[in-house]
Amino acid sequence: MSFEDYNKAYKAGKKDYQNRISRGQDPTLKILDDILPRNTHYAEVPLGLVQIPIDQIVGTKTGGRSSSFAGNFMPILDDKTEFAYKWINLSDSHLTEGIHDPIKAYEYMNEFYVEEGNKRVSVLKYFDAVSIPGNVTRILPPRTKEKRNKIYYEFMDFYEVSKINYINFSRLGSYGKLLEAVGKAPKEIWTEDDRLDFNFIYTKFLAEYKDHGGSRLHITPGDAFLTFLTIYDYKELGEKTSKEIGDLIGKSWEEFRLADADQEVELKLDPVQGKKTLLNRLLPLTYNLSRLKIAFIYEKTPTSSAWTYAHELGRLHLEQTFPDEVLTMYYENVTQDTIEDTIEDAVKKGSDIIFTTTPAFVTASVKAAIAHPGVRILNCSLNTSHRYIRTYYSRMHEAKFLMGAIAGAMADNNKMGYIADYPILGSIANINAFALGAKMINPRSEIYLEWSTLKDNQDALEKFKKNDIYIIAGKDMIIPEEASRFFGLYRMEDDIPHSLAMPLWHWGKFYESMIRKVMDGTWKQDEEDTPVKAINYWWGMSAGVIDLICSQNLPIGTKRLIDLLRKTISAEEFNPFSGILYSQTGMVQGNPDVSLSPEEIVTMNWLAENVIGSIPKPVDLVEDAKPVVSQQGVDKITEE
Repeated sequence: MSFEDYNKAYKAGKKDYQNRISRGQDPTLKILDDILPRNTHYAEVPLGLVQIPIDQIVGTKTGGRSSSFAGNFMPILDDKTEFAYKWINLSDSHLTEGIHDPIKAYEYMNEFYVEEGNKRVSVLKYFDAVSIPGNVTRILPPRTKEKRNKIYYEFMDFYEVSKINYINFSRLGSYGKLLEAVGKAPKEIWTEDDRLDFNFIYTKFLAEYKDHGGSRLHITPGDAFLTFLTIYDYKELGEKTSKEIGDLIGKSWEEFRLADADQEVELKLDPVQGKKTLLNRLLPLTYNLSRLKIAFIYEKTPTSSAWTYAHELGRLHLEQTFPDEVLTMYYENVTQDTIEDTIEDAVKKGSDIIFTTTPAFVTASVKAAIAHPGVRILNCSLNTSHRYIRTYYSRMHEAKFLMGAIAGAMADNNKMGYIADYPILGSIANINAFALGAKMINPRSEIYLEWSTLKDNQDALEKFKKNDIYIIAGKDMIIPEEASRFFGLYRMEDDIPHSLAMPLWHWGKFYESMIRKVMDGTWKQDEEDTPVKAINYWWGMSAGVIDLICSQNLPIGTKRLIDLLRKTISAEEFNPFSGILYSQTGMVQGNPDVSLSPEEIVTMNWLAENVIGSIPKPVDLVEDAKPVVSQQGVDKITEE
């Protein structure tokens, strides 16, 4: 039998050898000594006895034995050689008692190169072994700015706490996200039980993922596993059978295709009227025969939250606009613990469309959309990469730019205050747009930044008062149950706020447009235009979703200037983030004729040079802020 095995391995080696030659590749094993750049110092770190993943053994340390194997470690010497007899004897040993003697190998960039034991590796690769014990020495490369080098250093930090070496990623920041997904702090040491649990779950996932055709995708199995963990809870997966995990993989396959495409989220900046088919024209309102049922899910109540109140106004706008075509309902005070049950209840009650109105609900939204493909689910978040739901947000930075221009004109001492809430995608653009608007009117303007969600939050108004700051940008909207005028842009006089301007989220315009898309049959067109991208609607003043209400007490000249700027932004003739831009640390953009792209604005994680303050870390925030920040926090942005 071992002789037959050798000939099968030999044929596999020859085939691999010829394929590599046809592709212009070296047909034999990689040689570490040839790979390491010359004239570069490398530190060697002994790792001791390690279980080496067979798939990550890619070559040999020196060139002595490389010509005996094809690049896949299968033999290429005929069966009459001494090499063949030794291989056959090892094969017999493996089948009768197993190969237990450790090899000796070097690890470089999380790939392994054999110094002693090449034939043992060849035999075990032939029999599809998972790992082999080995005494390993790590060759530590110097740090560079190369992406692969950065990922490797992230791996070493992960390995230091987990001692797991068999999961690899192709994107920066993935090891940190994995730790978060499995419920581990960045420097928390894993126990042996932790490692066993992880191996148990990952092994089941990997087998099912490959059975579903995962090897045809270009992402690593680690990339796919992390994608899976963004939808399904790690601990719950540990209780599922292989078949159940396989079923979930099959239902979630579009998420893996999206990760494989590695494309940016498709930001749709304006509503575009799609072309109607003949059937659409004959039956323009598909849902006239039965009313369209729409559910809104709120994290808080409309009376206690300005954000929820704005969406509730949008729901009421729908009822007024489509009194005979739609039937709406809403859920309030929904938490992370109840969101999945809430969506299920909305589905059971016949909802055709469900709007979940906070980024904290995005994971539950995706899971529900996978389980109920006939229900359209949209989540209010920015730049979220999922295929089974669509997401939406508004370009509030356009209104903030106008508010900054007003503040710059109204501040007598060049000082303005800005109270932000969450350090998430989009909020940094709001701060910077305000700062740029102020600087356009007053080049000496300074924006003093405070955050309302810090654990050790101090009274921002008192701090502003001590610094002689009386022009302040606060909450975007009034909270109905609070008899307070501390919202929008206001001027403090004798501890009393006097309104100057208020930004407006007109969610009703957005919801109306989405419902019309469903009714006229053009909903699917957006997906057909972007077959392997996530869809995010990011509308602004041009779509009527964002506006600014100015006080009648503004000086007439300031009011005329703001009206002019509003018209140019609405007509998309002016981008607040155009021209030469500076951050607190230096130049961001040096071309006066260029504007930041929508993607650059969304993922902004720097503060303008005239902002006095900083972006807080998640650990510094109150508990209530963490669900939103865990989904949309700017700390998750990584430079590829």
